[in-house]
Amino acid sequence: MESIMESAGERLETLTVDSSARLEIYNSIIALLGWLEENDYRGYDTFDGLSARFLRPLTFENRFLRIVLQQGVRRFPVNLRPLLGIDRGYSSKGMGFLARGFLRLHQSTGDPKWAEKSEYCLRWLMDHRSPGYSGACWGNHFDYQSRGGFIPKGMPTVVWTSLIGHAFLDAYGHFGKNEYLEVADSICAHLIRDIRTLQDGEGVCLDYTPGGHAWVHNASTLSACFLARTYFHTKNESYLALAQKAMQYTAQHQRADGSWYYAEKANAHWVDNFHTGYVLDCFKHYAESTDDHRFDSNLKRGYNFWKNTFFLPDGTPRYYDSKTLPLDIQCSSQAIDTLVFFSDSDPEALPLAYKVARWTIANMQDKSGYFYYRRYSRWLVNKTPTLHWGQATMFCALGGLYKRMGTTARSL
Repeated sequence: MESIMESAGERLETLTVDSSARLEIYNSIIALLGWLEENDYRGYDTFDGLSARFLRPLTFENRFLRIVLQQGVRRFPVNLRPLLGIDRGYSSKGMGFLARGFLRLHQSTGDPKWAEKSEYCLRWLMDHRSPGYSGACWGNHFDYQSRGGFIPKGMPTVVWTSLIGHAFLDAYGHFGKNEYLEVADSICAHLIRDIRTLQDGEGVCLDYTPGGHAWVHNASTLSACFLARTYFHTKNESYLALAQKAMQYTAQHQRADGSWYYAEKANAHWVDNFHTGYVLDCFKHYAESTDDHRFDSNLKRGYNFWKNTFFLPDGTPRYYDSKTLPLDIQCSSQAIDTLVFFSDSDPEALPLAYKVARWTIANMQDKSGYFYYRRYSRWLVNKTPTLHWGQATMFCALGGLYKRMGTTARSL
């Protein structure tokens, strides 16, 4: 693909990948792995507040009180979960990100231990699918309440399912095992048969959950690009047809500055860092998987907006287009991952990814190895060890950065 970079500012320096830079990233990965293994790959989740055994009964299952409890646990700057009876748990989405991170390390080093760990996570995912649907799918391990509705434990979401599905496609491409492609094909059956769509002009938006009414750009494009990636292997035309229409929906709602709202409903008109990163990844995956480049101009404008809006000079990833705080670990991990993905067409992407990683390691990684959830200021830090939101996404992103910085590196 032609370079999509047209920077509005000064060009970043060319990254010189030396052994000390890669070692810095590798040491962070190993410290995080140590924490993950010490905690048996379990942790808290950003939105697990309704699992509070001691307070959930006091909500009387009232929608408003459930939101208060969930958001109160999420936003309180100190981790109250141990006091409220919320246990650390396994995360399906977390296992998907870990599988991809381990796979990237195996691709980079050739060390068989990484392959074993990746396939362990994939097997766990195959054993923990949500039952009762047309194909493979996954959801939360906790109840979730939002303004848009209630999602019970185990109900699949297309965000979880699609992101996990990428791990199986990556594994199929690397290991060549047909069972991984079969899982991906099964996911597509779920997306086509169980997920309703909203027609809007020439495009359609895929729902967030089966039977829901949440029309969200990153969720729909994640479904679409997964369908497109699976189409690349299976040539199933129904996957391509739905993927193209879903990408069309988001393309036609791109704003004049190149950005996208989280969703088109009036109460969802914000623009943030990591959801934009998801959408950009999806447009790139779609083009590469289908050789359909009708959305390249959307991708170019979106990428330039994102890169020129969401980063401070030292690599600090901003949360919103209009303000920097809070400094959220998901913004760091997704920024690194997206920048590494785009580094094949943008020479400035890899230096910026490394800057973001160095800032995150210095400011968000605990001495015990895990990454903090959020920084609200220099002194106010929420140190909750979120599993999928922080540890798994950072492990995957750093694994991708390490691989990109030197694909022939030996196992350190």
